[in-house]
Amino acid sequence: MARASVSLPPLRDRIRPGVRVLFVGINPGVRSSLTGHHFAGYSNRFWKLLNESRLVSEPISFVDDERLPEWGYGITNVVPRPTPGIDTLEPHEFVAGCVGLRRKILRYRPAIVALVGVTVFRALFPARKGPVRLGAQPERIGGSMVFVLPNPSGRNANYSYAEMLGAFRRLRRLSSKNDLRPHSRKPQRKG
Repeated sequence: MARASVSLPPLRDRIRPGVRVLFVGINPGVRSSLTGHHFAGYSNRFWKLLNESRLVSEPISFVDDERLPEWGYGITNVVPRPTPGIDTLEPHEFVAGCVGLRRKILRYRPAIVALVGVTVFRALFPARKGPVRLGAQPERIGGSMVFVLPNPSGRNANYSYAEMLGAFRRLRRLSSKNDLRPHSRKPQRKG
């Protein structure tokens, strides 16, 4: 018996002009869609990592995602459609999502685009073969630096919590540099 398709509410981006770091997930999960907040899954460690790495100055959780711009952060997804997992996403959704994401990045011009998961990096840069390490990458989107974070989902067994925390701390050190501000010059079209 086929399961009926249920349409879940979309999740709003949390991006404002002046964003320094734009966090990019693959797509919202069911709980995120139902709560209206990013990275709301019970086993998702995004907010714990954000707090413990000191990327934010006080403890916050998924219900506080609208406050990310207070710290110069924004958050969005490649594919806007919520799903229980990425296995039901269609290739055309990734293609369209990447086009839309690049437009957002060129519009807001964050200093750093923090891709939350290697899968996000591979969707944006399919020509890149071989292993992808966490941290800053040689690729750019417009003038924005690309930084790969581990996927903080509880389903991700590829990295230990210590490795995840180390990557978030490296992002904090990089993003706190004085010369790292949103790009004010006209964005480049290549990337």
